[in-house]
Amino acid sequence: MAVKIRLQRHGKKNFAFFHIVVADSRSPRDGRFIEQIGSYNPNTNPATIVLNSERALAWLKVGAEPTLTARRILSYEGVLLRHHLDGGVAKGALTQEAADKKWNDWKAQRDAKLEAKVSGIKNAAIEAKKAAKAEETKVNEARAEALAKKAAEAAAAAKAEAEEAAAEAAEAADEAAAEAPAEEAAEAPAEA
Repeated sequence: MAVKIRLQRHGKKNFAFFHIVVADSRSPRDGRFIEQIGSYNPNTNPATIVLNSERALAWLKVGAEPTLTARRILSYEGVLLRHHLDGGVAKGALTQEAADKKWNDWKAQRDAKLEAKVSGIKNAAIEAKKAAKAEETKVNEARAEALAKKAAEAAAAAKAEAEEAAAEAAEAADEAAAEAPAEEAAEAPAEA
């Protein structure tokens, strides 16, 4: 019986997540499995991987073959490196202490890289919010300037209209004043 470490698809359309399982290679993708050793959710950023590394390592040691995607996940989690180092210890190429030191160095480096990625994503989101706020402020200032300019033009037009109306009223008053003495003068000789 050929045993594979592979992914089982779950979730809904366009939002899948996967269980990492050990199964007979002849069973269907989402069918029967021997053991579930983890899960993989590619919908988060960075992708969420929960893996029982000890069980995955045990299955690799007894000959389970990972599929291409499962191999990448196991490599990302360091299971394949651990398997490789254990093989070197078994052959006598290096000591267990040296293997543990290499493993711990790799783990620290990977954790630092993952933390840098997470903080980079957070910083990018913060910068995007700041840029959007600055752009919004710029647009609001432009709108305020346009409104102020329009209000100033309206005030100038109203002032000009008021001045025109005052000038017309003054002219009308002057004309009325000029006509009144002429009418009085015209009425006075008629009385005599």
